[in-house]
Amino acid sequence: MAAMAQDQFEADFREELFQKYQQCPKCLMPKNVYYNTIEELKTAAQNTSSKSRHGYYILQKYEVLQCGDTEKLIKKRKSVDESPVYYVTIEDTYDIIKRAHIATGHGGRDKMKSNLGAKYANITKEALELFKSYCITCQEKRKRNKTAGVVKPLLSSEFNSRGQVDLVDMQSLSQAQFKWIMVYQCHLTKFVILRALTSKRAAEVAFQLLDIFLLFGAPAILQSDNGSEFTAKVISELKELWPQLIMVHGKPRHPQSQGSVERDNGDIKDMLHAWMADNKTQDWSVGLRFVQHQKNSAYHSGIKRTPFKALFGTDPRVGLVSSSLPLEVLERLQSEDDLLARLC
Repeated sequence: MAAMAQDQFEADFREELFQKYQQCPKCLMPKNVYYNTIEELKTAAQNTSSKSRHGYYILQKYEVLQCGDTEKLIKKRKSVDESPVYYVTIEDTYDIIKRAHIATGHGGRDKMKSNLGAKYANITKEALELFKSYCITCQEKRKRNKTAGVVKPLLSSEFNSRGQVDLVDMQSLSQAQFKWIMVYQCHLTKFVILRALTSKRAAEVAFQLLDIFLLFGAPAILQSDNGSEFTAKVISELKELWPQLIMVHGKPRHPQSQGSVERDNGDIKDMLHAWMADNKTQDWSVGLRFVQHQKNSAYHSGIKRTPFKALFGTDPRVGLVSSSLPLEVLERLQSEDDLLARLC
């Protein structure tokens, strides 16, 4: 039943894109138009004596990139060193947006646009909004969410000056020995680290935090909306494990900000449910690692970049998927020699 619904979703999505193309054929491009444009470009480039107005237009707008035995239509580059930005066909748009939607943890329009914008030239905001409106998982998530007020965020001036640790109750979906999720976030970069816990004991939380602190450094202030007493116990346990460590516990955020914390934690649970549905598994302790990557790789409106870039100064890579090569070329690569041959 789910497979049939997915197939219908894909068919309806493509049908709407074709209707939009008939109304305004500016950005969207069916396959026949795509390949005709490639042939027109090659003809216009060879015709050095005289060119039509249309020939001049497409030579200024497009370029043909040879990727091995595959020809791709790309945005005109100012230099050959510039990374290619690909045009995609209506027929391929669904698969490309689907990959971005899943990679961002069923993210919204802006998150998907940030994920796709640097590589694709003609995937419109309207197409992204249309895809999300059709997504069954996103529809179920909207039903669960409740409207909450806007709150003033807590600000930090430098990395690791303040850290926030909270717990998400997963007892209703306990998996093996795991019943809780520990959420640790740097206030400045919004970088999130997630850990599956067997309990909410301060000793177990401290042990997981120690692993994080010894890798990224420890904050001066540790804050938790689980209360000052809980935070003090965690710090006490940390000092037992790491005597040189000195930190203080911060006050819990104002009561009106509790809704913001709950939304953040609810977002993690929603992304986790989406990952389990996409991968047909209940093993959320494994999915937690992917949700962590999705959260840190997604555009954050508060810091105007991804948390990953805020922390490391560069965008995250997913192997060769992050390269400028099109996916159909990447899927045929087997060795480094194949890769070098495609790049030459």
